[in-house]
Amino acid sequence: MAVSVLAILLASCALAVASFDKEFDITWGDGRGKILNNGQVLTLGLDKVSGSGFQSKHEYLFGKIDMQLKLVPGNSAGTVTAYYLSSQGPTHDEIDFEFLGNVTGEPYTLHTNVFTQGQGQREQQFRLWFDATNDFHTYSILWNPKHIIFMVDDMPIRDFKNLEGKGIAFPKNQPMRLYSSLWNADDWATQGGRVKTDWSHAPFSASYRGFKADACVVTAAGRPRCGSSVGTEVAPGTGAAGEWYNQELDLTRQQRMRWVQSNYMIYNYCTDPKRVAKGLPAECSM
Repeated sequence: MAVSVLAILLASCALAVASFDKEFDITWGDGRGKILNNGQVLTLGLDKVSGSGFQSKHEYLFGKIDMQLKLVPGNSAGTVTAYYLSSQGPTHDEIDFEFLGNVTGEPYTLHTNVFTQGQGQREQQFRLWFDATNDFHTYSILWNPKHIIFMVDDMPIRDFKNLEGKGIAFPKNQPMRLYSSLWNADDWATQGGRVKTDWSHAPFSASYRGFKADACVVTAAGRPRCGSSVGTEVAPGTGAAGEWYNQELDLTRQQRMRWVQSNYMIYNYCTDPKRVAKGLPAECSM
């Protein structure tokens, strides 16, 4: 069967790795953030004076976002590498990956959180099961109208479901940009702030490559444009938005997620009634 030219174009666009200089702006850090290798690599730096950060040129309303990160090596205690989607304002939505540094030889803590309408406190934390500083690993956010799925090297670790029908807010109306930053948070990041940043190891550096966004990009007119690889503007939810738009975890991937949570989860807001003054959030009982 002949393969159409359109199908080939779609496949090639879907697999293409975006150039950092075309997709992102380094927004702070006074030169500590750098785009290298003709836009294929981005690095962020942190020293005692300042950290650094970048943000996407585009806003997204649903999508599958992939980024490969290699985290600060050696003694990274006190440092945080944040990688997240966020809207703006006091009632903002946000989907967080935060990587909390540790002393040499100890694993990073992967901190995840979801904010809806300005309300967070939905933290889940994991110990990574590999050395996140030795090589690049892929950290993905799949955000569609029914699920927010966090993945590490395509392994699902968390699934925040849309339970609006039961009165629980879900991020679905506010477009979000992608942000990342490397900064000093030694007042809380490592062992609750007991281990401070050792500046004799500075400057610290984290590296990024392999950014892909199979997503609906919000246009200047405020409309989400899916299927932008062929220049067509369609409503979200059509086939052009991609398989991710209706994707959820099948039984096998649910089992993999439970394996990660059973073996590597070290904190879950749903099992910590003291963490939230008003008691556990409603979704914890569902």
